[in-house]
Amino acid sequence: MGIRIGIGEDTHRTELGGPLRLGGVDIPHDRRLVGHSDSDVLLHALTDAVLGAAALGDIGAMFPNTSEENRGRDSAEMLALAYREVVAAGYCLANLDCVVSAERPKLLPHAETIRQRVATILDVEVEQIGLKAKTGEGVGPVGREEVIDARCVGLLVKSDG
Repeated sequence: MGIRIGIGEDTHRTELGGPLRLGGVDIPHDRRLVGHSDSDVLLHALTDAVLGAAALGDIGAMFPNTSEENRGRDSAEMLALAYREVVAAGYCLANLDCVVSAERPKLLPHAETIRQRVATILDVEVEQIGLKAKTGEGVGPVGREEVIDARCVGLLVKSDG
C-alpha cells in the first residue's frame, strides 16, 4: 500500500516561567512546558505521527526519557531525526494536520510562524502543515492551564525511488 496514516498525541504539564516552546517557536508567555526534553508538545505529537505512519515505533522508543542524552534535547532535532528514518524507509510526507489545546496564550497570532518552522524542520512546503488551536473553555486540565496537549495526523506516501 502506497499511503500510510499515523496519529500522534502528547500532553505536558505547565509551570510558571516562560517562554512557551511550541512547534519549535518560543512564544512569550508566563508559563512553560515541563518534561525530560524541551517538552515541545506539538513536535512530540508530530514525531509520533510520522513514526507511526511508517510503522517505526514512537518517540519514546527512539528518544527514551530515561536517557541523559535526551535531557533538555531540542524536539526539532528529534523530529528531524525521526523523519530522516521515515524517508529512509521509503516514505515522504503528504501532509500533517494538528490540533493544539491550550487555554492561553492565544495561538492564532503564532500559527503561521509555527507552520513555517515545522515545514523547515521537515524540509517540506508550509502548505503541507495544518494547525488549529483550541481552548479548554475553562474546563479540565487544559482549561485550568495545568497542561497543554497536541494531536496530529500525518499522511505519508511511498516515495518514487
